[in-house]
Amino acid sequence: MGKALVIAGIVIAGIGLLMMAGLPIGRLPGDIVIRRGNGTFYFPLVTCLVLSIILTLLLSLLRR
Repeated sequence: MGKALVIAGIVIAGIGLLMMAGLPIGRLPGDIVIRRGNGTFYFPLVTCLVLSIILTLLLSLLRR
């Protein structure tokens, strides 16, 4: 369990570094943005799918 938490922390820190470097994580084509009046609804659909695929591949490689 500890190893998984360390890996999760490293992944989160890596994503943070990529965002600070200017990589547009979270603003991919296909993300849903609805602006009406004073409110904005944002649902990162494609971003969630991409992160899910990357994490699935990464964890499957680490289990071997």
